[in-house]
Amino acid sequence: MTDLIGRTRARAVETLSLDATGSRNALSAALVSALAEALTACGEDPGVRAVVLTHTGGTFCAGADLRDPPDPEALVALLRQIVELPKPVVARVTGHVRAGGLGLLAACDLAAAGSAATFAFTEVRIGVAPAVISLPVIPRTDPRALARYYLTGERFGPAEAVRLGLLTVTADDVDEALAPVLDGLRRSAPQALAETKRLLTARVLETFDRDAADLSGLSARLFASGQAREGMTAFLERRDAAWVV
Repeated sequence: MTDLIGRTRARAVETLSLDATGSRNALSAALVSALAEALTACGEDPGVRAVVLTHTGGTFCAGADLRDPPDPEALVALLRQIVELPKPVVARVTGHVRAGGLGLLAACDLAAAGSAATFAFTEVRIGVAPAVISLPVIPRTDPRALARYYLTGERFGPAEAVRLGLLTVTADDVDEALAPVLDGLRRSAPQALAETKRLLTARVLETFDRDAADLSGLSARLFASGQAREGMTAFLERRDAAWVV
């Protein structure tokens, strides 16, 4: 299971890399569990000042693994774990992010992407809704701008992701853009970082407390529906779903 997550450390910053390139880092039950395990270790390790969440291959995360989807409650727990971790979590993206991967991105405290990154909330195109990932996404984004991409599943680029609030910064060289951010985190006191993060995430956690059960139930119902079965089958068969007009 731990083979799904690469781990390196440099000057108190732990880098966790999603490493399931055969499935484009899709959120399988195993990957969700492995990432949760790695985050727990980071949270408990006094030698870790901050966490960078990144990826191997050309895709940060393709969303839920349709062949081995995680339990909605397990995904809720993972997203909450990122939000609640007493250390800043910084997303580093150089590839594509789809559906559930955008939930990971929104759960992070800061997020940077290279100019080649692309994003899409593709749930509506396979007959489901961005239910569970809304817990971190909606509190951190512009609602009017988000509506277009939630409802259409259109692809958008990093500049638009910054405008929506999904990204902190985009640059041709993502590591160059992150260098001052990570330097700032290394210069900050651990206690101060933890308490400042609590201030910033309070409203996000209120959304989890209020809506997590309902959105988990909605996700489970939609994934079990006939339209979802058709949408997922069409996706796997690389054809249009029956409702496309």
